[in-house]
Amino acid sequence: MKAYRLFIKPLLDFVISLMVLLLCSWLLILVVLLLVLSGHGNPFFLQTRPGRNGRLFRLIKFRTMNDKCDDKGVLLIDTERITFAGRIIRKSSLDELPQLINVILGDMSIVGPRPLLPEYLSRYNETQKRRHEVRPGITGWAQVNGRNSINWNKKFELDIWYVDHCSLSLDMKIIWLTLMKVVTREGIDQKQDTTMEPFTGTN
Repeated sequence: MKAYRLFIKPLLDFVISLMVLLLCSWLLILVVLLLVLSGHGNPFFLQTRPGRNGRLFRLIKFRTMNDKCDDKGVLLIDTERITFAGRIIRKSSLDELPQLINVILGDMSIVGPRPLLPEYLSRYNETQKRRHEVRPGITGWAQVNGRNSINWNKKFELDIWYVDHCSLSLDMKIIWLTLMKVVTREGIDQKQDTTMEPFTGTN
């Protein structure tokens, strides 16, 4: 398992991601044009996330929301900021496609615990911190076992289970289950176009 995690998995990540990006280049261009024509401005969303061992990197996704604020300058809630084009792209999970660039750069893996927000690092207990022993993934064990419909404790429990059982067969299983969930649109969001509540720590 250690040899797979350290040598085989990074190599497979690089080769597969490069092949998918090349094969799907036409789709990437199409999504970029759709977002630009829909008035999104910059079609890419960049955000700092912690990777392996908590090292920060810039996550790349397609932008699915605008930056509309209320009269006090506070961002509106997700359901009021997501655009029509963004909703289509998110429901099809195409917004995740640019993360293959992160995989090629070595910041992420195709399969692993999802990269969360930097402010969560100080809120993890010692067990939850173990999710950063591996590179974060575009998809993961928690994503195919409930995604945003499960609570934080269960999500972290699944993440740690993956860290302890990482293998080629498990990664292939997760990729297959992910593809099935994308096709059936199962568990895309906790409440349609909303995201999960922030993690505030474990009591």
